[in-house]
Amino acid sequence: MISVSALTVSRGERVLFRNLSFTVAPKEVLALTGANGAGKTSLLRAIAGFIRVEAGEIAFGSMDVHEARRRHLHWQGPMDGLKTARSARDELAFQARFAGADPDGVAAATDLLALTPLLDLEVRQLSAGQRRRLALARLIAAPRPLWLLDEPFSPLDSRWRAVFGTLMQAHVDRGGAVIAAVHDPLPVPARTLDIGAGR
Repeated sequence: MISVSALTVSRGERVLFRNLSFTVAPKEVLALTGANGAGKTSLLRAIAGFIRVEAGEIAFGSMDVHEARRRHLHWQGPMDGLKTARSARDELAFQARFAGADPDGVAAATDLLALTPLLDLEVRQLSAGQRRRLALARLIAAPRPLWLLDEPFSPLDSRWRAVFGTLMQAHVDRGGAVIAAVHDPLPVPARTLDIGAGR
């Protein structure tokens, strides 16, 4: 599904990591670990195409890299990226349209993440965990093969960590893959890649 070869990424004058190589296959979860500042988020952003790399290659099998990034992966960063003045209903509708979800997908995400009681509230009125559930809904509403997740569980309580872990496992069982930057162990079987201490 994805191959990273001899990747070097810098932030300003500082090299975060160099000559990093790995692959992730369908039905696989890769947990990125390492100290704060090691480059976990930067690696995810490089895969998503948000930052340039100093050297190396990121490939998505035989697929055009731009097409893969546009249509075949979901990115969920540490911030939820929601418009706080919108209602949760309008924000969900916007996120769903942007991701290419159909009404059935939106209904499934609403049900699985128990969003119905929240939909008439403004996003600013939601708790951090509720906002994260709303942000994660597009992953369910508009299925894409590769999920790039940066600390996805951090604002969720134990109940919703377990629920999202179940949804993540279902995604993998259907042939999807996940690359997640984490500090705590994921609630699904995962291979670990230690990016190393920050320099």
